[in-house]
Formats: sequence, structure tokens, C-alpha cells
Amino acid sequence: MRFLSAIFLSLLCVSAFADSVPTPPPVPGPTPGPVQRVSVFSTTVDWAAVTGLPLNQYTGTIKGTDKSLVKDGLVLYYLDSFPCYGEADSVRVWLSPKGKMSGHLRIVCVYQPDYISFAWRNASEDAIQARSTGILTCPVEGKRNFTIDISKCERGPDWDERR
Repeated sequence: MRFLSAIFLSLLCVSAFADSVPTPPPVPGPTPGPVQRVSVFSTTVDWAAVTGLPLNQYTGTIKGTDKSLVKDGLVLYYLDSFPCYGEADSVRVWLSPKGKMSGHLRIVCVYQPDYISFAWRNASEDAIQARSTGILTCPVEGKRNFTIDISKCERGPDWDERR
């Protein structure tokens, strides 16, 4: 019993002196502002359960040549938006200056979308993923196998304009 009492008393003394360790002085310089932390997590809702509509797969083909937009190549990244979200391996496509599409666009939707949006940038076909330029909103033509004519897309503001 004495042994347990001695251990308890030792721990009590150590904890009492633990707060008496001096804090080092602050580093000179400007005082940093609050650090904002961003948490990236999925916000996907089970839209089939919420709407009562079944999920269906749609495939898209992008065609057309808009030299002012495509230039030497156009990389498009599908942006999830109700009523659809993209399948992970099929949301990046490349459009050549001659209108040839490389990659697959497959989305899952609770109903046929009228418009879909992409983040876009000009790059070669084999370019690594990098920061995109802005947003592109495109009308969808057709049903399950829909088509997007790039010349009918509306270019939104570049990301730098949204700062």
C-alpha cells in the first residue's frame, strides 16, 4: 500500500511542476493571422434516394472546333452538378484542334441533364494534370449517348477573375 501511495504522490508532484516550465519567447516578426484550414471530403448525396428517381449512366461525345477555345488542344474536366456526377475514371477528355476527342465522358444521373459544366485549360493530349483556366458550360444534345458541340459552349469567367 505504501508503494502505491508513493507512486501516486510522485505523479501528483510531477504534474504540479509540469506547468512551471518556462515558455520560450515568441519569434520576432509579423504576427501571423488565423490559419484557415480546408477540409476536402465528399458531399455526394444519394440523389436516387433523395429524389426517388433511378440512377442511369450516360456517355458523352464532344465534337466541333472552336479555334479561339481549343487552340492546340483542350483538356476538359467534368464538374459534378445535380442531377449528375461523373464516374471517377471517365471525367477527363481532350479535344484536338481538328475536333478529335480522346478519353471517355461517363456520368451517372437521375435524369438527362440539359447543360453540363467543365473546368478547362489548353494543353497537349498527354499533358499532366495542372490547374485549369476556368469554367465552360455546354448544352447537351441527345439522350443516353449525348453529344456536346464545343462551339455552343459558353465560356464563364476564368478562375483568376473570381478572386
